[in-house]
Amino acid sequence: MSETKPSLYEQIGGEAGIASMVDDFYERVLADPELEPFFKHVPMDRLNRMQREFFSAATGGPAEFTGKPLSHVHQNIGITIRHFQRFTEHLIETLEERDIDEKEILDLISRVNVYADEITGSSSVDG
Repeated sequence: MSETKPSLYEQIGGEAGIASMVDDFYERVLADPELEPFFKHVPMDRLNRMQREFFSAATGGPAEFTGKPLSHVHQNIGITIRHFQRFTEHLIETLEERDIDEKEILDLISRVNVYADEITGSSSVDG
């Protein structure tokens, strides 16, 4: 009989763990001089709520993401691949601080990376 490994959502600590992770993550993001300007006029309480939904869904939790399409929200604000990389670096650091297994971190980052083109306005499809 094999034990079922807890989901990343459970490893992070469920709803409370996701909320704490998002708080810590955005502390890092807002302290980053490359990323902070993108958040000057953003209602952080709403962003925080949407990110909790997003990360809950992405880690195997019960929440579904109810926000607008990411391409719409990030349209024409100048986010580059470099900004996206900085964002994911802060996420990795946040997860490493929580002693999340490297395989689980890479799995979550691959889920986030799916949205890179939508967030940066890039297209990996040749026209």
